[in-house]
Parts: sequence; C-alpha cells; structure tokens
Amino acid sequence: MNNHFIVPQFIDAEDKILGPITVRQFIIVIVGGLFVFAAYKLADFTLFLLEAFIILVVTLAFAFVKVNGAPFHLFFANFLNTLVKAKVRVWKKENIITQELKSKDEDKSIDYVREKRLLPSRKLSELSLVIDTGGVYKGEKITNQINQVDYR
Repeated sequence: MNNHFIVPQFIDAEDKILGPITVRQFIIVIVGGLFVFAAYKLADFTLFLLEAFIILVVTLAFAFVKVNGAPFHLFFANFLNTLVKAKVRVWKKENIITQELKSKDEDKSIDYVREKRLLPSRKLSELSLVIDTGGVYKGEKITNQINQVDYR
C-alpha cells in the first residue's frame, strides 16, 4: 500500500488579505495610523507634521522593507542584538590529540598528535557542486582522485 503524503510548500509565505498586503503589514500600518492620529490630537500642527513624517517612515519601513529577503523587523532586532551583545570571537587553531600512550621504558605519557589533512580548493568546490546538485552531478574523476591523491 503506497502512502502518499502532501509536503507543504512555501511555508514561509504569509497570507495575503488585501491584494499584495499581508496580515502583518496591515496590522503595522493600522498601528502606525493610530500613532499618527494620536500625534494629531496631542500636538500642534507644525510638530504634528514632523512627528507624522517620522512615524510614517518608520511604519512603512517596518511594514514593507526587506533586508536580504527577511522582514525589516527581524533585521532591526538582529541589529539591536548585535549592538547590545557585541563580542569579538577569535578562532584559535589547535592540534587534535588522538592518542595518549605510556611508554614502557619511562613512566611518562606521550601525546601523539595528528595534523588535519586539508583538501585542495578544487576538490572542495567539486564536492560542494555534488552536494548542491543532490548527487546528480557525479564529479569528474572524483572517485579516482580520492583513491590516488594523498592529502598530507
């Protein structure tokens, strides 16, 4: 018996309510409109114009602007997180200890260290192409290179 399952597609697409406007965009515009209305009621006209301009720019940015395909509010949250938790992270390459043996002659332990073998860039680019194509691209002489080349 074949069990066929429907796999959801485009799960990151938001529901549209008015043409191209999504629910999130609509709510952001409504909240921005409420802030503009509050500014109109609480400030004189010249201050209102300045406040309304700032509120509209911020509202439209949060509602419609995307940075690298992500909504602006996620970009802004990540930006604030980076400002608050700015840290310098330095990677220190270290050798990997593979074995620790005691010599029979001495009561002293010996550490055997194996260096990591690095693949050449052409090999890495070919492997990444095989992975990106899901195995459709088999690589040019990839099996022969693995068997013949020693990466020490």
